Amino acid sequence: MDELREVKVTPDRYLTYRYAGASGDFNPIHLDDEFARSVDLPSRILHGLWTMAQVARAHGEAAGDPLALKSLSVQFRGLGVPEKEITITSKLKSKGDGEAVFACEAVQDGNKLVRRGTAVLRI
Repeated sequence: MDELREVKVTPDRYLTYRYAGASGDFNPIHLDDEFARSVDLPSRILHGLWTMAQVARAHGEAAGDPLALKSLSVQFRGLGVPEKEITITSKLKSKGDGEAVFACEAVQDGNKLVRRGTAVLRI
């Protein structure tokens, strides 16, 4: 496992509603387009933790075992929106002692939603 392939995911238009119910985060910036625009956002925005979960899922799938993901840390910087593809990429930083460390990010339309991510996988 030298480098993870790109993983692409497109959040559907109802994702923010489902994720709000699952996470308990009912902030109107995730649920109400009009409210989101009233606070200078382009529209409803994705939950940052949902985006981070997609980075985690991509690494678990690449390893062939979701439990192989030992740790994940990220910085949230961009605002993601529903119905636009997100690309998750990773590059191997180091490998040894039964683990591999990857630098990772998630990008939507050139906007880095997650950057300076570090995923540690058991190998």
